[in-house]
Amino acid sequence: MSFIPFLQTASNGVNATSTTGGFISSAALMVLLIVIFYFFLIRPQNKKQKETEKMLAALKKGDKVVTIGGIHGIVSSLKEKTVIVKVDDDVKMEFSRSAISGVENEPVANEKSAKTTKKVSDDAAPADGESSEEKK
Repeated sequence: MSFIPFLQTASNGVNATSTTGGFISSAALMVLLIVIFYFFLIRPQNKKQKETEKMLAALKKGDKVVTIGGIHGIVSSLKEKTVIVKVDDDVKMEFSRSAISGVENEPVANEKSAKTTKKVSDDAAPADGESSEEKK
């Protein structure tokens, strides 16, 4: 048994009111999809772009940054369109501002004090009286 004759008779019996209702439901579905795309794709992307622009505008000397290539460093100086990042003691690299993907929360001054605190605690004698060489 073929479905084609059944579909042809069904389409011949369709009146004008059902095609108008089909158009309205299709239009409503399209509007719903546009609203969903706006709230789940477009709006979050615009929000993230504004946050990135704000972060790049707030860059200052001494900030710890990460580039889009994964290079970590400290901002050495700023120019209009570029940032010079100190990667190591004698290594400075110049990046476009758009190449900075994020600023780490911890400022450089806190990092130095954290290293000093860690060094002091590492040098302290163990609580049980044994030295670190005796444990090894």
